Amino acid sequence: MSKAVFVMIDGLRPDAIAAAGCTALTDLQRRGSSTLAARSVMPSVTLPCHMSIFHSVPPTRHGVVTNDWMPMARPIPGLIEQAKYAGLHTAFFYNWEQLRNLSLPGSLTFSYFRKTVRIFPHGDDTTIDVALEYIPAELPDFAFVYLGTTDEMGHMTGWMSDGYLEQVAYVDGQLGRLLAGLPEEYSVLVQADHGGHGRSHGTEMAEDMTIPWLIAGPGIRQGYTIQSPVSLLDTAPTLARILGVPVDEDWEGRCVEEVFV
Repeated sequence: MSKAVFVMIDGLRPDAIAAAGCTALTDLQRRGSSTLAARSVMPSVTLPCHMSIFHSVPPTRHGVVTNDWMPMARPIPGLIEQAKYAGLHTAFFYNWEQLRNLSLPGSLTFSYFRKTVRIFPHGDDTTIDVALEYIPAELPDFAFVYLGTTDEMGHMTGWMSDGYLEQVAYVDGQLGRLLAGLPEEYSVLVQADHGGHGRSHGTEMAEDMTIPWLIAGPGIRQGYTIQSPVSLLDTAPTLARILGVPVDEDWEGRCVEEVFV
């Protein structure tokens, strides 16, 4: 069993990494395994995507198809429930309140929420500050860190606009600050939930559906480009392997085995 931090950069398009000159993400590619051609789910909207990420099933199975949460008609234990059953210490750090529904009440060891996402460019700073205070001190087995200002800026100024790319570069700097402060024992998985086009997302367009997926840490291949297709559904099974917890039989994703040495 190892420890893992999962970082979500909401609305990050893969082509923005080079266009914005993202040094932290580029360094993570060098230090680990990655693909810039992973796939989101339909609808490519934040809450449906996150439900699919944490429960490894598409929206047609979990039933959340908008940013309004709906309880599952046929409940599936997600990654956090599996970690709880294994007795692991889990923590969430986020600034978009709808994400509170990603796990059942009583499943998390620690949760931090503050609505700062619309403050530009600094809306993710406090989330990083609290994560950097908590993780090295408490050493949770799993931590989820959500950074949402890239998505907000995409809606305000348009994906791949100057304002969007400036915000991507700023958030990349905050990611670098987080990565520099993590203990060496942690594996790190960084991805987006969806991309975007114009000032929107949610369609099957490649600009909306294509996302970056990067992982680095102990036992992860370095400087490796993932060859097999990767989906949002594969995140929970891959993190489950790192954490040493079993996958649920209803999960539809797969562990991305090729990233492991």
